[in-house]
Amino acid sequence: MSFIDIILNNLPEVKGPDQKKLSFKEKLKWTSIVLVAFFILGIVPLFGLGQNALQQFEQLSIILGASFGSIISLGIGPIVTASIVLQLLNGSGIVKFNTTTTEGRKRFQGIQKLLAIFFILFESFVFVLLGGLSPSFLLAPVTYRTMQLVLIFQLILGGILILFMDEVISKWGFGSGISLFIAAGVSSQVFIRAFSPLTATGLLAFGTTQAPVGQIWVFIRSLISRNPTGAILALSTILSTIIIFLIAVYGQAMKIEIPLSFGRIRGYGIRWPLNFLYTSNIPVILIAALIANIQLWARLLERWGYPLLGTFAGNQPASGLVSWLFSPNLIQAVITGGFSFDLIIRALVYITFFVIGSVIFSVFWVQTSGMDASSQANQIMASGLQVPGFRRDPRVIEQILSRYIFPLTVMGGATIGFLAASADLLGALSQGTGILLTVMIIYRLYQDIAQQHMVDMHPMLKKVMGK
Repeated sequence: MSFIDIILNNLPEVKGPDQKKLSFKEKLKWTSIVLVAFFILGIVPLFGLGQNALQQFEQLSIILGASFGSIISLGIGPIVTASIVLQLLNGSGIVKFNTTTTEGRKRFQGIQKLLAIFFILFESFVFVLLGGLSPSFLLAPVTYRTMQLVLIFQLILGGILILFMDEVISKWGFGSGISLFIAAGVSSQVFIRAFSPLTATGLLAFGTTQAPVGQIWVFIRSLISRNPTGAILALSTILSTIIIFLIAVYGQAMKIEIPLSFGRIRGYGIRWPLNFLYTSNIPVILIAALIANIQLWARLLERWGYPLLGTFAGNQPASGLVSWLFSPNLIQAVITGGFSFDLIIRALVYITFFVIGSVIFSVFWVQTSGMDASSQANQIMASGLQVPGFRRDPRVIEQILSRYIFPLTVMGGATIGFLAASADLLGALSQGTGILLTVMIIYRLYQDIAQQHMVDMHPMLKKVMGK
């Protein structure tokens, strides 16, 4: 047994259920417990934290399901990074895992957990030592280096907790913890920005001159105070969120189904679905992460006296490349009279960057993650399926799939990029990337629950699910 195998066999893990299929109530219980724990951890501040330079990267925190400055500042970043690295290594053939066998899947999951732990350690040190999360001197005898180690320990602890909470969801709950944490973070942000009666300083808006955070309350307050501009701005924000949500749901439901039959069993077959958004939300995740990294490096270079990527005025990009990759609020500009030709150019550049970048990342992801026509054809053959009327040959299936996969990759990538950019430009209640991620996660969760647990579900929930 190799050294790696010894480590993998001794990694701590969450014990799975003894029964093969858990009931709906059992899964709902554990999902609720983990979600409550996630929200509680998100409001637990890091002990000894001083300057929090990561607060400005709100878009990145949405993707990571993180709350910068809390004990879960790492969020799901290490888990996602480990998953993407391993998928790319496996898809490109650099490292091979036979995921068709139980041992192969177990080894793949073990290596992924080991990589996630490595990235938890690595990102904890990076966040603190590069100044993203700086310590404060709470006690006179405590040195700056000691406080840095205290912050690093808390980040590692939070990262490990998220890792095991994700494992609890995967084995005892609905879907995966990664998806659930992203959806929970974005949903809470949308809910707060829509319904919160508090101001930005945390005070109750009623009886004060400050506007509430919740746009619904802003709309009502503007109508009462006869402020049509404020009412239209609040209403446009709410409507743009709803429109992007509905379009994303419609796009997620679009798919092409290729009829397949079982070679040894006549009269039986299935339909192999190819979604219109073929690469799902991967392209916008990568594009949003790229923009966040450009902003991070721009701030670091500006702080070092080399503003090669642009400059900032407060938290807003003021010049250079970062200003062109920052979305202007077009609706607000039109309503308030600040609309100009410069805004149109910036909006077009922003949309073009998102669309072209999403297409490039879509093609790249298909080629490296095993979603290309050749890999799909081999998967179909391994399942004992074939295209009716054609001989059972992977080259035949690959040729048929090639007619659809590349066009879907390009069109789906362009569509998802356009939707994400549009949500940002229209000033939706959350970032476009976050809304798209949440829509896709909730839609898939709905499909899984409807397929697996409709029998043992409560009658009232059946009505909600539309069954």
